[in-house]
Amino acid sequence: MKSIAVAIDGPSGAGKSTIARAVAERLGFVYVDTGAMYRTIGLAVCRAGVQLGDTAGILPVLPGIGVSLNYQDGVQHVLLNGEDVSGLIRTPEMSKYASFVSAVPEVRAFLLDTQRDMAKKCSVIMDGRDIGTVILPDAEVKIFLTASPEARARRRWLELQQKGENVTLDEVLADMIQRDRDDTTRAEAPLRQAEDAVLVDTSELTLEQSMDAVEAVIRRVLEGQG
Repeated sequence: MKSIAVAIDGPSGAGKSTIARAVAERLGFVYVDTGAMYRTIGLAVCRAGVQLGDTAGILPVLPGIGVSLNYQDGVQHVLLNGEDVSGLIRTPEMSKYASFVSAVPEVRAFLLDTQRDMAKKCSVIMDGRDIGTVILPDAEVKIFLTASPEARARRRWLELQQKGENVTLDEVLADMIQRDRDDTTRAEAPLRQAEDAVLVDTSELTLEQSMDAVEAVIRRVLEGQG
């Protein structure tokens, strides 16, 4: 069977990574977390002393950045120049840096070939902000995964609480709304639903129900019904 590309787009906190990873495991596909790639570049840029908003400061840092995904025992690890930064990139500060660097055309071009090459080699589920519109416009399956800002903020807040992060729900919601605004209004590849994408709203769904809904959409295509 030829390789299948599944593109899952949606706003921050919609559960794209968690759901895409789980469904990929169910179907035997490779999961590609593009958001982690941007977070990793954001971490490198932050470590280089580049301030948020300093677009010009990003460019000289890019040539020295090596981003790769490694799978060990079914778990994805994100590497920055060989260093496992999987935990370091999942902070509110790196969320802001990810949004910042992802709006820079040179950064997107830097990762584009890597992302497309992954989809050529095997069946993948790739999630991000512009997978179905820019990265994989010919993907066999396109899904726009979303939820209300309040639902997404609460989920993210609970995750941060479990990690011991001292942040309020209101702060997380404000950050979520700001990031939505940044992602949907940026000039370079703004967040939007592809015309041929299936909308899946998880506001009222449990995690398991959300996984089932996404898997059902993919299976309809695999079975020739999509």
